[in-house]
Amino acid sequence: MTRSEGPRRTLPASPFSRPAAPAVEQFAVGDRVTHDKHGLGRVVAVEDEASVIVDFGSAHRRISTPFSAMTKL
Repeated sequence: MTRSEGPRRTLPASPFSRPAAPAVEQFAVGDRVTHDKHGLGRVVAVEDEASVIVDFGSAHRRISTPFSAMTKL
């Protein structure tokens, strides 16, 4: 018996279905944010929706996607 390659099919009502991927959060210039490591900051630039530059007061940092450690306030 051979197994076909590719993703396995799941039924819509299955309790074992995979959770949907969370939507990528969009940031705009001027948004207030908090980062797990750097603290509070304000978005000063957005670069092709792949990274943002945030002013954390003491330094400007480029944060790339995924923005899992950063949330919008």
